[in-house]
Amino acid sequence: QVQLVESGGGLVQPGGSLRLSCAASGSIFSIRTMGWYRQAPGKERDLVAVITSVGFTNYTDSVKGRFTISRDNAKNTVYLQMNSLRPEDTAVYYCYADIRSSTRSSLVRSWGQGTQVTVSS
Repeated sequence: QVQLVESGGGLVQPGGSLRLSCAASGSIFSIRTMGWYRQAPGKERDLVAVITSVGFTNYTDSVKGRFTISRDNAKNTVYLQMNSLRPEDTAVYYCYADIRSSTRSSLVRSWGQGTQVTVSS
């Protein structure tokens, strides 16, 4: 059993910053890709950023230059530093991790519970 616990969401003014964290725990042999999605009201869940086990990153165009994804493999934790936040960044943010529970198991994607980010004056 694997659990992902998110933290760091909240209310921030336009131009402000927030840092999201997502820690994985449980039966973990290895973690490959980790990342963040977001879902605004009435919209589909969209990919925001991903990071591989060796640190390769990719971002959706709308957050490039403003958001930074990073991870601490020793802590099984992924972070999302969000700067220059805009009202259109308002959404529930979900982290995920592609986890192998043993040497013989396949990769399984686990999700966090979601954390609300609201950008408003």
